[in-house]
Amino acid sequence: MGKKRLLIMMIILLTGCTVKGTNNEVIHWTYDGVTGPEYWVMLSSDYVMCDMGKSQSPVNIVGEHAMGLQAIEFQYQAAADFVVINDGHMIQVNYPPGSYAVIGGQKFHLRHFQFHSPSEHKIHGRQADLAAHLVHQADDGRFAIVAMLFNKGADNQFLPLVWDAMPLSKGLNKVNKSIDINDLLPVNKAYFNYTGSLTAPPCSEGVNWNVLQEHGFVSAAQVAAFTELFPRNARPVQPLNGRMIGKFD
Repeated sequence: MGKKRLLIMMIILLTGCTVKGTNNEVIHWTYDGVTGPEYWVMLSSDYVMCDMGKSQSPVNIVGEHAMGLQAIEFQYQAAADFVVINDGHMIQVNYPPGSYAVIGGQKFHLRHFQFHSPSEHKIHGRQADLAAHLVHQADDGRFAIVAMLFNKGADNQFLPLVWDAMPLSKGLNKVNKSIDINDLLPVNKAYFNYTGSLTAPPCSEGVNWNVLQEHGFVSAAQVAAFTELFPRNARPVQPLNGRMIGKFD
């Protein structure tokens, strides 16, 4: 870490300040440049874990072990409508209440799912072309995320529901069409598991990560439609720092 960067970071942490631009506007984080992942901690004292956390995500999944994991119980319901949000960083789909997954014996409610290109996680050093993160939350506030990875190939039959409704700038679209998130899941629900963090500020830790082993397909045109809005919205992989990767087959 350079001396100047360290000094700025210490000032932010000690004063609890947020970096602001010349017009006193808050400078928001991005995925590249001087507001990209390397500098998130310098933008706000709220982002301290992005730099100092020891259980950060995403990771390169290697050295996985059988650890007595249980199958994830997906209890997802079809919905009559949904909301697609462009938040300036990614596309997020807010899913209506009622769907949940049982992970490690605990019930986690499905809140929303979001997309990243390329995938944030790597498996044995390989990065996929697109990823969907299904974000769940338990009644006690803890997060569990199920990640699905997609490689270029055939058209994905689920994605047009979302892609056709993607706002081209920050904003949201309410879609009055039926949607069933089960249609996005692969047949094989084997997965990798580890404890990590949110992959965007504030990078909070204690997140139960579950990366499905079976990859889906997405066409080159579908990836291009997404990356036209978000050329690269993936945080680099973070050190494992001795964490164990579990595997359920």
